[in-house]
Parts: sequence; C-alpha cells; structure tokens
Amino acid sequence: MTESVFTITADGIDTAQIVADIQSRVAKKMEDGVYDDARIAKAEKTNLVNLRNEEQFLGFYLKCLRDAAYVDISDFEIRERRQGFGFLLVALKKVIWKLLKFYTYRLWSQQNQVNGLIVTAIDGVDEKYRGKIEDLEKRIGELEGRSQKSEGRSQKPVVRDQKDAQD
Repeated sequence: MTESVFTITADGIDTAQIVADIQSRVAKKMEDGVYDDARIAKAEKTNLVNLRNEEQFLGFYLKCLRDAAYVDISDFEIRERRQGFGFLLVALKKVIWKLLKFYTYRLWSQQNQVNGLIVTAIDGVDEKYRGKIEDLEKRIGELEGRSQKSEGRSQKPVVRDQKDAQD
C-alpha cells in the first residue's frame, strides 16, 4: 500500500479499514472501466498518489483524451422544464436549431477532425520518445556495466613478464 499524504484519526473508528475499503472499491471500478472519462482524468491529474507514477498516469490520461476527443454531433431532444409557456420556448428553440444546424454540424465536424489529428500526433510523439528513452536507458545501463568492469580491471596490477615485475 502507498504512503498516505495525510492521516485521519478518530476515536472508536478504524480509519485504516475505511481507507482500504475505499481504495479497493476505486481499484475495482477502475478495472471495470467506470472511471474512463475526461472529467475523471482532470480529477486524477490532481491526485497526488497517481502523480508519483507519471508513466501510468500519462497512459491513463491519453486513453481518456482519445475517448473524449470527438464531439457528439448527433441530434438531441429539446426539452423545457418551465411550465406555462414552455411549449412556446421549445418551439422557438427548435426553429433556431434548424436554422443553425448546418453551421453547427460543419463546425463540429471540423473540430472532430482537428481533435482526432491532435490526439494521433500526441500518441505518435509519446510512442516515439518512449522508445527513444527506453533505448537510451538500455544504453546507459550497458555503459555503466562496462564502466564497472573496466574499473575492476584497472585496480589489479598488470604484470607482463618477470623483468617488469622486478623494475
């Protein structure tokens, strides 16, 4: 279990058990995909526990970004909660919607194209640099291994023949 950012205590209440229950429920819901939403990603950005693992957070955030990139351009039902002359407001809103629908759909379609291209570009950059970073980390590990081996060799005296050893 990760270390808590703050501590809650109360007499007669097992706060550790309550926190463990909440964490297990959240983990279960995340596995079930309940929290795959852009609004959740925004809330997760401020979650200090998840910010400790930036790679996992970035993957989760990119998934939420992919899911939320496209604007829903389907038609929707126009309703009015106000009583009295609400039917007149609905009729007025329907007329306005019919007049603006052409421009709105065109704008939404263009926005969907731009959003899709941006998400694809971000995914591409992430994959490109993730691969480069993995290659560089592997190379650094190999170089450190070589460096440690050469340091081990340089500490031992090298004797080539008996004449060098006597001089």
